[in-house]
Amino acid sequence: MSVLVVGLSHKTAPVAVLEQVALDGGGVQKLIREVSDVEHVMEATVISTCNRTEVYADVDRFHGSVEAISRMLGERTGRPAEEMLEHLYVHYDDGAVSHLFHVAAGLDSMVLGESQILGQTREALRVGQEVGTVGPALNVLFQQALRVGKRSHAETDIDRVAPSLVTAALERASDHVGPLAGKRVLVVGAGSMAGLTVATVTRAGAGAVTVANRSPEGAARLARQYDATPISLADLGAWTAPVDIVVSCTGAAGQVLSAAAVAARRTDPTRPLAVVDLALPRDVDPAVADLPGVRLVALDTLAAELEESPGGADVGGVRDIVSQELAAFLTARRSQSVTPTVVALRTMATGVLESELARLAHRLPDLDDATRTEVERTLRRLVEKLLHHPTVRVKELANESGAVSYAAALAELFALDPEAVVAVTRAEVERP
Repeated sequence: MSVLVVGLSHKTAPVAVLEQVALDGGGVQKLIREVSDVEHVMEATVISTCNRTEVYADVDRFHGSVEAISRMLGERTGRPAEEMLEHLYVHYDDGAVSHLFHVAAGLDSMVLGESQILGQTREALRVGQEVGTVGPALNVLFQQALRVGKRSHAETDIDRVAPSLVTAALERASDHVGPLAGKRVLVVGAGSMAGLTVATVTRAGAGAVTVANRSPEGAARLARQYDATPISLADLGAWTAPVDIVVSCTGAAGQVLSAAAVAARRTDPTRPLAVVDLALPRDVDPAVADLPGVRLVALDTLAAELEESPGGADVGGVRDIVSQELAAFLTARRSQSVTPTVVALRTMATGVLESELARLAHRLPDLDDATRTEVERTLRRLVEKLLHHPTVRVKELANESGAVSYAAALAELFALDPEAVVAVTRAEVERP
């Protein structure tokens, strides 16, 4: 089997396209199930964030799988298929492994090196396991990707030069309204992004924090953790408390804040106001940016600004870690690919040996036990020595470049039963 990635991100698609493909929790599970129903897909899961939607699948055929998955992503935009193709990227086999490792390490993020993607990668693994579409192949791959991400943050100082998307957005808001200390902040939403926002502004000494959410219980739960004030999203229209920064990240299907609503809630039109929209689809009407004294920080403008920011010296260290882990993972995977054939070869040799020992016992029934034991030990050592070098070398050769399938050659040379190899493979996969 081989890993296939089909997706789009802030690097290949504008926000208008990304928000059409954006998925909520139910949408992620639905897409995973649809992908897993594709004929050539064995396993599947989805990484879904505010700036990327990627399908990961373990497949036994490239073309049929990539066409089906591309079509599924395209159908979610309502755009012509040829128009969507320019925004999609495809990675296969070793390239797919490399891509996921770069993603988990934060090297493919809007904010280079940000750590939030690590939790989103872990969530993709969890949801796939929960739905039942992640098996041994993707489980091993995603576990290793999480290791790569953890190493990157533990062994380098990338965290110092790579803030989260929330932090980067709040920095731009502060450029407009001044330092966060003492500022009045309204956070719309109660998910992980909202939680990170509330935690960040609280640590920065915000004067008053209000959390608005469609579910009053969700708002209360988040507000309680940080001594903030919870309100229902339904009450937002009547809420007129003064505010310096609004951060919206609800994941709602439509706009949550219109330009008229923002204007109506400004108690002092001369006071600067920063509105941060971190949602896909967008929560905030783009016309908010036209209001006097208001700065809108949206994902598309944020992406453009962040791409111009230097990465910092630690990015090189992260790239080195990714390269090391990628080489080790691919080496181990190639070695494992010949294991079933090697086991089948040893099983065949053992079978031949047992047959010959039985034949010897039949032809020489009077052979004393000591001699019989010594003959058996000698024959077993002989078989082991004959097989040792070929089996070691075939694993070494499997890691060298080239189109030769040494496992297939070994199976052909020793006339191994294909069913025996398949049985060993299945046993390796199903082993706990």
